[in-house]
Amino acid sequence: MSRLLPLLKIVAILFLTLLMMIPMVRIRGLIHERQDLRDQVLADVARSDAGTQTLAGPVLIVPFQRTLHEQVAGSGDRPVTVAREVQGELRLLPSMMTLDGKLGTEERQRGIYHARVYRAESQLSGRFDVPENYGVTDDVASYRFGDARLVLGISDIRGIGNALTLRANGSDISFAPGTGSALFASGVQAPLSGSHAGRSIDFDISLTLAGTREFNIVPVGRESRVHLTSDWPHPSFIGEFLPVKRKIGSAGFDADWQTSFFATNLEDVLARCADATGGCKALEDDHFGVSFIDPVDQYLKSERAAKYAFLFIGLTFAGFFLTEVLRRVSVHPIQYGLVGLALAMFFLLLLSLSEHMGFGLAYLVAAGACVGLISYYVRYVLGSVGQGMAFGAALASLYALLYGILSSEDYALLMGSLLVFGLLAMVMVLTRRVSWSNLGEAQR
Repeated sequence: MSRLLPLLKIVAILFLTLLMMIPMVRIRGLIHERQDLRDQVLADVARSDAGTQTLAGPVLIVPFQRTLHEQVAGSGDRPVTVAREVQGELRLLPSMMTLDGKLGTEERQRGIYHARVYRAESQLSGRFDVPENYGVTDDVASYRFGDARLVLGISDIRGIGNALTLRANGSDISFAPGTGSALFASGVQAPLSGSHAGRSIDFDISLTLAGTREFNIVPVGRESRVHLTSDWPHPSFIGEFLPVKRKIGSAGFDADWQTSFFATNLEDVLARCADATGGCKALEDDHFGVSFIDPVDQYLKSERAAKYAFLFIGLTFAGFFLTEVLRRVSVHPIQYGLVGLALAMFFLLLLSLSEHMGFGLAYLVAAGACVGLISYYVRYVLGSVGQGMAFGAALASLYALLYGILSSEDYALLMGSLLVFGLLAMVMVLTRRVSWSNLGEAQR
């Protein structure tokens, strides 16, 4: 029976380790709830201000009416020619598009949550080389062209912060809301009177645009060049194209993009959008830009920390059991359970504190509190101040290693693997002389 006691003790420890996962499941659920609440606050800020912005265009749209002559069967099976009027629009992309933008960021606070918004001061310029007859080559006589208009797609027009004016070939033209086209779901338009077929149109637009989370650009030019600067030091470059040049520092970032028709293939995209209603998703998805992400997302890091809870609690219990074996003391399963609950409380403290202070400081406070409590308790469990302090030092080292894993996304798996291997090696070395059949008695 005495030989079964060590096995029963190990089974009890494993059971307690699994039992500790119940509060951890609840804590992980709480992390998701708080994260969802934060996301709702961000959505509320976007609704009251402006959401993610995607700037597409400008595109020159030319409405037309066309008379089609068709033969239909008449009386006596004699063909009859009838005329039918159809309406449509031609969509022309600029030969050159340049955007120079400066994005300033600021925080909006709702309760304990913070939302980051930006304000983009942009200068959009370029040139349209309009072909003869607006590019129509077949049956030109059947077309009647209307006045062209320059259309600019803006995903959330609430973010427009100035009275938009188009400067085209030396003339100033005010923009009007709406696009009058199914190509863009929302945006603005500026009418261009007279015929522009076979001519060039130089345009220049000053645009102030507010938004949240992301600022995207659809490179509509045969050649597109974009230069963005910002005071945000943690950009995430997103979309179909990465910057050809970038510079990121503590004062912000500076990035340049350059694309051509060979890369974007936007003329084919426009052709596929001929029957689009409510915006052309294929065109809007062909974008690039920057996301104003927060590198210290306390919920993401708290979630990552909670994923290591089983390993963390298991290693602590293993250290407890190893102390029993080497020091020949007995620790009751209830004492294991109390230490396990203290370890679980660390993750709850980490979540709640990180909502009010930086994640690093919250981690330090929560880890310090748990190490102090467990060291104080273990001192009386083991009956030795030295052993209690040694156990606390080992636990503090484990917290430090966990923080290193959380801070290193790219090497988290490598660091975690090395940690587990190193601890296993240490246990095997320390217990190399233990007779497991007579637990607690070292071999001579």
